[in-house]
Amino acid sequence: MKQKVFLILFFIIILLTNISFASYSTVTMSVVEEPVCTINLEENSTFEKKLISKDLKNKEVTLQLKVTNESASIKPTGELILVLDNSDSMKETISANRTRKDLIFDSATTLINNLLKDNEKLKIGIVSFSTNTDITKEGTLEDASVISTLTNNANNLKTAIQNIEANGPRTNLESGLQLASQQFTKTAENKYIIILTDGVPNVAINYDKNYYSDDVISKTKNTLQSMTKLNINLITMLTGISDDSYVPATTSKSFGNIISEIFGTTSKPTAGKFYYVTDDKIEETITNDIYNNLVPIAKSLENIKIVDYFPDEIIKNFDFSYVSKATHGDISATVDTKNNSITWTIPKLSSGETATVQYKLKLKENFDSAIVDKILNTNKKVDLSYTDFNENQQSKTSDISPKLKLTEPKVEALPSTPLPKAGIATLIGLIVIIFAFAIFSTIKMVDFNNKTK
Repeated sequence: MKQKVFLILFFIIILLTNISFASYSTVTMSVVEEPVCTINLEENSTFEKKLISKDLKNKEVTLQLKVTNESASIKPTGELILVLDNSDSMKETISANRTRKDLIFDSATTLINNLLKDNEKLKIGIVSFSTNTDITKEGTLEDASVISTLTNNANNLKTAIQNIEANGPRTNLESGLQLASQQFTKTAENKYIIILTDGVPNVAINYDKNYYSDDVISKTKNTLQSMTKLNINLITMLTGISDDSYVPATTSKSFGNIISEIFGTTSKPTAGKFYYVTDDKIEETITNDIYNNLVPIAKSLENIKIVDYFPDEIIKNFDFSYVSKATHGDISATVDTKNNSITWTIPKLSSGETATVQYKLKLKENFDSAIVDKILNTNKKVDLSYTDFNENQQSKTSDISPKLKLTEPKVEALPSTPLPKAGIATLIGLIVIIFAFAIFSTIKMVDFNNKTK
């Protein structure tokens, strides 16, 4: 019986001494590995998750998620002819002592500067049109003039625009289109024509001598449509029409009727893209809308969704908190406990943009001692989906993660000098030893007394 009691007590002691009593104050944390999780997206575009800082004394680490779109911007290449109306109506004052000519020509200069900025592959030429001041030449190609041949010198183009005189009595858009189409070189791969006008066409080449006639309408419309057949990208802006219900004396059609027959509508243009705007929209249309629609300027990643998953051991034993807000898009306020994840959505990331967010993992004071001496992945995996530059849906994943480890110092032999405050683990160890010694001594004493009876 005594032997059984002794054995039971012995195994209890062994069990107690082998249970880890790791405490927050004595356990130490280390970073075992710091691999960078990198997912390649499109051209020079990446997702990156990495450990960016560690405060091991306070048992915390900081991780950063980053999406970078460093794809090269698409710049327009080829040849572009700017076709500018120089009819007399362009001299009309429209705001703050500025004429329509001032506003259109200044905006055209800004457009040129923006297109040629750091872009030597684009060549720009300028053609003006109205009708010739010599009435005998009206209705001929001489209603238009080459103001500048193709060049990428923005200063020369600016000077050429400034020297244009608005003195043409009428509007022969067809002459401007015909002359502009002749300026492209035979080797041009990309060809563009931008028309900036403030008048309803009333003259055409070899027209029937009736202003605003069906002959003028059909010839101008046919020439617009022919630009598409010549693989010329056409953009037209018409402004300066204060009353499109006005009916000229030489026809029974209103300005609105003639405009729609020649140019179509903004939603269904005759050719290319058509902007029909009021004077107050001139600058915005030329410098923003036409510039942005001329060619796709930037490559953008869209509908980005990043789901970062955490192991169960991390969620149960570490506090999660954000260090910085997401610079783009929206991210989960807290960890979703259903699947231990956070979700970051970014609607659009344009060329040259970088999105980041940072969060911290800090060991809880009441952590489970079972994780001591285990290798802990900070993250389980990351799933990433997005719309690429060609508007295709893409999905990628990675399980690369930084790794942590908790260590509890081993209890050494009792020192001869007073013990420092070593934490609850040492205290419990001493209690177990004293308790075991007391039990052992009691059993021995009982045994001794029995033998002496």
